[in-house]
Order: sequence, then C-alpha cells, then structure tokens
Amino acid sequence: MKLIRETVENVNYLTETTESGKKRLFIEGTFLVGDQVNRNNRMYKMDTLRNEVKRYNEQYIKTNRALGELGHPDTPSINLERVSHKIVKLEEDGNTFYGKAQILETPYGEIVKNFIENDVSIGVSSRALGSVVQSKEGYNLVQDDLKLATAADIVADPSAPGAFVNGIMENKEWMFVEGRFVESDFDHAKRTIKRASAREIETVALNLFASVTQALCQCKKWLAQRSKI
Repeated sequence: MKLIRETVENVNYLTETTESGKKRLFIEGTFLVGDQVNRNNRMYKMDTLRNEVKRYNEQYIKTNRALGELGHPDTPSINLERVSHKIVKLEEDGNTFYGKAQILETPYGEIVKNFIENDVSIGVSSRALGSVVQSKEGYNLVQDDLKLATAADIVADPSAPGAFVNGIMENKEWMFVEGRFVESDFDHAKRTIKRASAREIETVALNLFASVTQALCQCKKWLAQRSKI
C-alpha cells in the first residue's frame, strides 16, 4: 500500500470553556471527502470511507488515541514528539466527514495556537495507507484496503503544490500488520530476484521470504510485550 495524503484548506476555530473555567481551543471542518474526484485526481467511494471511519472511530477516537501532527510526515506512524492535537469527532455529513480536533498543550500544539492567534491560515491533511487503481475515466480510485493513520494532520501551507502533487510516497510500500504499519522494500526484493540466475532463484526467493517472516515475528513479539505493559 502507498502512503496517501489529502489536504483540505478551510477549517474553523472555536474556544470552549470547561466547568472549571479552563479554555480549550478546537479546529473543526471537513476532514474527508467521498464520491468526488479531488485535485490529486483521486476519488474515495463513500462506502470505503464509511467503513474505515467506523474502524477509526472505534479504535482511536473512542479510546482517546486519535492523534495528529503538525506538518507533512512521510510515514504512516504517529510521532508522539510532534503531536499537536487530538481528533475528538469524525461524523458523516453528506458526501463528507466533518471532524473536530482539540489543540493540545504540547510543544507543537503551542505552535498551532500561536498560528491561530496571529491569523496564520492553516488546513488539515489526512494521512492513510491504501492502494489505487486507475479507472476508465482516468482518475485513480482508492481501494477498500484504505487504513487511516490519522484523519487530520495540521498544515500551515495548505495551498502549497507539494501538499497535492506529492500525495503518494512513490518510493515506499507499506503493510498493515497486526495493527501496526510496517515499511516493506518490495523494489529491493524485486531487484534481488531479477538478478538471480535460474539456478539461484529458488534459494533467493526462500531467503527473502524468511527475512520478511522474521521481521513480522519480531513485530508480533514487540506488540505482545507492549500489551503486557
């Protein structure tokens, strides 16, 4: 699967006061759009988004783990040191999903607050893994294997060409294994197999398979250890 980013330019700001008198800053607006070809020449079916948003709500928003970063990360994993906000709502609204995120009191959250207080235009950018297939009409249709890494990163340059043109990280492939994003260098594997002679091909293929299996086993052990903490 490829890393896919889609940027929405306009979000609204609002402040809510808790019972204790503490003020909290939020952003809200359209986070995801379905059944419409976007400026990246991609389209997401509403059914594809609906199923993935349901999973994202259950596993992340309801468990207070739906975090987002400031900027354009180039991996599907959340870097906790760069977290700026927590997504608290993602609901279907027509052919869009309307989201709301609380700005956190983290170093990068403070930067976002400073942007807002000084009228800097910001937008949100979804980050996901998925495969795409070109349609007969010429646009790229995102498939049902879509997995959201975050419904919204915050970007201060939503109109920059790079936010749209470089939506897919072409040089990297990723797998979603045991609830974890794993980078996989398929190109290296392909080159290794192509260079092998007819006599070596079986041995090379088995070695590559063993390497992948070992990496996945290590990942599974790490997750098992984490679950005991």
